[in-house]
Amino acid sequence: MIGRMFLIPIILSLLWYLFLTMNGYTLKQGKKGFYWIVGLCLGLIGFFALMIELTQPG
Repeated sequence: MIGRMFLIPIILSLLWYLFLTMNGYTLKQGKKGFYWIVGLCLGLIGFFALMIELTQPG
């Protein structure tokens, strides 16, 4: 599961891009959404990495 976590930001960015294009927004107008996606995904991956590190025996 952890090996496929790189797919989360890719899928969310694709969905955000589709939302923007379907509603007539430009990428420049939606750039803040991409920042949020990247930031939240990095936070999520960091959290999981920390939990793996803390729960490893020895």
